[in-house]
Formats: sequence, structure tokens, C-alpha cells
Amino acid sequence: MDDIAPEQARIALDAADRARRQVAEEVGLPRGYWWAMAAGWVVLGVLGDLLPSWAAGIATVGFSVGHGVFASRLLDGRRRTDRLQVSTAVAGHRIPLVVVGMLVGLIVLTVLAALVLDADGAGHPGIWAAVLVAAVVGFGGPEILRVLRRWVRA
Repeated sequence: MDDIAPEQARIALDAADRARRQVAEEVGLPRGYWWAMAAGWVVLGVLGDLLPSWAAGIATVGFSVGHGVFASRLLDGRRRTDRLQVSTAVAGHRIPLVVVGMLVGLIVLTVLAALVLDADGAGHPGIWAAVLVAAVVGFGGPEILRVLRRWVRA
């Protein structure tokens, strides 16, 4: 190691840094998480439209608690696959905040879409709004998370 030139050391360090950034870019949640979230979103939309408001509220709280328990291991984004688990230093500490912020944004989008559909006279606006947002979550969840992570440098 004593005979390594400073230029060679810099090239090796740059390669290691590029590799670390590539792995950090891949940090996220498994695709199945997003489809499960989308399915839950649709179920809540159906229950919200068809059940009394107190029952739909209980279902929403139940879904939230279940999601919290299930996603707590995944929410740090460090276990995208069974084969890869990166350190918190690489994954970043802000991923849970980004995911929660994204979910809050999706809730707002669902409510706004339901209000617009209801004002337009659509039947079952909650279901249609939930299906719309579920499609966004299922098809675009990982990509949305990637963009949000880039925006907040998480």
C-alpha cells in the first residue's frame, strides 16, 4: 500500500463514492409494498362510500395501524430486496419522513379528487378517487419516492 500514487488513490476513492451513490439511489421500498398500499386504498375507498362514516373511520384506523406495524421494518428503505440491506448512513435518515409526507400528499389528493367528482355529480366519488390514487400508488410509487428523495436530498 505504500507504493500507491496519489492519482491512483483518488481514482479508487472516486469509484467507491460512485458505487455508494448508485446503491443509495436504489434504496426504496419493494414493489409489493406499493401494490399492497394501492389495494388497501381501494378497499378504504369502497368502505368509505358504502359503510356508515363511523365504520369507515374504524376501518381507516385499522388500516393505519396495520400499515404502521407492517411497514415499520420497510419504512427506512434499507431492505428493498431480501438480498440487499444497506446501512443507515447510505440510506439516509429522512426516508421515513419522505414516505409519510408522500402518503399525506396522496390522502390530500384522494380527498380533493373525491370532492371534485362529487361536485360533478359522479356516483360513488370516494371509490373513483381511491381507484385513481391507487393507480398512481401502484404504478408510480417507487418513481415518486425516488423523485421526492432527490428533491429533499434524502
